[in-house]
Amino acid sequence: MKLVIDTEARTLDRVEGDVRTSLPLYSDDAFEAIADLYVKVGWNQKYLYTFSWMGRPIIQMPDDVMRVQEAIHAIKPDLVIETGVAHGGSLILYASLLEAMGEGHVIGVDIEIRPHNRTAIEAHPLFKRITLVEGSSTAPDIVAQVRDKAAGYKRVMVLLDSNHTREHVAAELEAYAPLVTPGSYIVATDGIMAMVADTPRGKPEWTEDNPSRAAEDFAARHPEFTLLPEPPTPFNESTLTRQLVTHWPQAWLRRNG
Repeated sequence: MKLVIDTEARTLDRVEGDVRTSLPLYSDDAFEAIADLYVKVGWNQKYLYTFSWMGRPIIQMPDDVMRVQEAIHAIKPDLVIETGVAHGGSLILYASLLEAMGEGHVIGVDIEIRPHNRTAIEAHPLFKRITLVEGSSTAPDIVAQVRDKAAGYKRVMVLLDSNHTREHVAAELEAYAPLVTPGSYIVATDGIMAMVADTPRGKPEWTEDNPSRAAEDFAARHPEFTLLPEPPTPFNESTLTRQLVTHWPQAWLRRNG
């Protein structure tokens, strides 16, 4: 596919084989095409590796940070569980939101929490709201630890951001979905892998081997969950009707009830 942008004529032409479709440049459809390309090229250039949250690197698209903030504010979970810790920026994000709302705790699970990251996370003022669990997120003993720590919490949200293979995410979904409370979410992040499979940093097998496919499979097996392209947006005065700039397509599994 080719995109031809003419800023003087104010058109965007999408060329697929012998078919050429012309769109007004200042239109929702043109924005969607540009946004998809922006996300794709930005992923390859590691754009998301340029941000931090309250002093810790956070490897997330700013748009996804805003959407998860909206979801957390709406649900007001008293427990957020995240698999995949990395530098700890996401844990600090969730802890800061819970701190602002006056209650709640965060559990971070990772197969390896590197010493310099652990030291920085534990030294952070918001560590009082964080528990770190080191080990494979799908190992039975680690899952049991998290379940024990989650006992007694009333509103639980889970985000899966560790190993992004379809098989691993499927196992995480089965392990942690039972902890999610009605009206809350388990989020299979980084389904963008399907979109970026043909980039220089991508891999062809990602077209099927990605978290979105695992989420779709899970939703088909579990009618108690509904797969949403995004959480409800509390504010929208634009003409755009769907979230367009995201690394988390087909990610949000909402527990019914």
